[in-house]
Amino acid sequence: MKTIPFHTAADFGTRAAAQKVRQRALRHSLRQALTSITAMLREWRRRARSRAELAMLDERMLRDIGVSRADIWREVNKPFWRQ
Repeated sequence: MKTIPFHTAADFGTRAAAQKVRQRALRHSLRQALTSITAMLREWRRRARSRAELAMLDERMLRDIGVSRADIWREVNKPFWRQ
């Protein structure tokens, strides 16, 4: 004989509440991931701008800050994702 499950309204409410909690947790995780990705992209852009500004410095400015042209060349030629 096959049994037919009998669910009460309370069972349905509990399942619906659990599903809402899972959905909220998923939205929170996605929000955190997007925040991290955005922060990483901003950092990469900041590095690229800083390196471009370094490349434009003349010899007098380099002497003022105590950096050689070789140091600047090494820094400017790094990929933007490297620190």
